[in-house]
Amino acid sequence: MGKGDKKTKRGKIALNSWGKLRPKRKKFRVKPQKTKNPLEKEPV
Repeated sequence: MGKGDKKTKRGKIALNSWGKLRPKRKKFRVKPQKTKNPLEKEPV
């Protein structure tokens, strides 16, 4: 395990690869919007 290993962070850096172990940081992420459940009662 090291610079030649595709499954390690150091190996991904050496191979100029991105993957699950070295995810790219996204500046803005889209958050799922909450929807109202029609079965729930609204507080009075």
